[in-house]
Amino acid sequence: MLETLKNAWKVKELRNKILYTLLIIVIFRIGSVIPVPYIDPSTIANATAGNEFFSYLSILTGGGLEYGAIFAMSITPYINASIIIQLLCVAIPYLERLSKEGEEGQKKLATITRYTTVILALIQGIAYFFYLDASGCLSVTKGVWFAAIVIILTFTAGSAIVMWLGEQIDVKGIGNGISIILFAGILSRGPQAFAALVNYWQGEQYFAVIGIVIAFLIIIAFIVWMTNAERRIPVQYAKRVVGNKMYGGQNTHIPIKVNMSGVMPVIFASSILMLPTMILSFMSDSSRTGSFAKFLGLFSTQGIFYAVIYFVMIIAFAYFYATIQFNPVEMANNLRKNGGAIPGIRPGKPTSDFISKILSRITLMGALFLSVIAILPIIISNVGKLNISLGGTSVLIMVGVALDTVQNLESQMMMRHYKGFLD
Repeated sequence: MLETLKNAWKVKELRNKILYTLLIIVIFRIGSVIPVPYIDPSTIANATAGNEFFSYLSILTGGGLEYGAIFAMSITPYINASIIIQLLCVAIPYLERLSKEGEEGQKKLATITRYTTVILALIQGIAYFFYLDASGCLSVTKGVWFAAIVIILTFTAGSAIVMWLGEQIDVKGIGNGISIILFAGILSRGPQAFAALVNYWQGEQYFAVIGIVIAFLIIIAFIVWMTNAERRIPVQYAKRVVGNKMYGGQNTHIPIKVNMSGVMPVIFASSILMLPTMILSFMSDSSRTGSFAKFLGLFSTQGIFYAVIYFVMIIAFAYFYATIQFNPVEMANNLRKNGGAIPGIRPGKPTSDFISKILSRITLMGALFLSVIAILPIIISNVGKLNISLGGTSVLIMVGVALDTVQNLESQMMMRHYKGFLD
């Protein structure tokens, strides 16, 4: 990885892209600590302490939520909008047609996602304002409605700006812009995580700290190994003569990633499962004694019920993504048109059935991998009584984004005949 970065730095074009990406990250981090007008940042930490929903958002936003910052909601409205649009592409025929219309259709879907992001950011901004107002985090007592307009519009505009920054990375930087911003937000929590380990150590919880560090390293190694793992389906092309030349006859393969959906199932599942916790966090103390509040309490990030539902939803979203990304019938037709065949499998429907079987098994392996990594910290939290229940999600996102970015660099350097760590 270091060799890849070193070689990329030698190429002027790639060096400019890396510097541009770093500039966007710096802008994002600055906007994550500048407080919104009419908010008292010193009171927010106490108001959100112990709230699982805000703890989750704080991880994704890089702590911007704790400062009442301009980028307090970060990229979460865009993630939620992407989830909604991708799910609706299956249910609404118009959106399904757009998803199959190539580049023009993707542009229209991206525009719809942007508008949805702004609407969701406005709704989240309103909810966040009322929570801050009820918690006594405003610095004004008069003209509250004017302050409400300023705060809500600033939060909404901040989310729109973060979305735009991510798109600029896509165009002029390196890697996926939204993922890079999410990665930067999670990585900024590193010093706090280290300070927590120091506190555990000072509390003479030596075995717990050593166990966490070892588990962290093992998880990273396992994620890297599973991310690079692939199932290769052999393909043989028939020989054919065109004029005086012979074409085909070579043996190749179709590579299928074990974890083909990346970290998106984890992000989707965790975002949806945070809705009950979000509703509970906005309920008053008097209304938290009813049966509905008790039901919402089952979705605590440190609970066994949450872990089971989380496990199942990650597997479901992994299959959902595999269905979107791969069409076995189309793959079988393309093989037949190009004179290719899988050894021992007849062309046509038998080939598509064989590919479907392989995809189903591979997707299950990748989904189980994601699920185990995601719920492992929850199990450790319950056994060791340590608050690291959201650690698996963070590690998966960070490692996944880092590998994708380095592979992006690697692919661009291959076009320039540079050697990197994939050789």
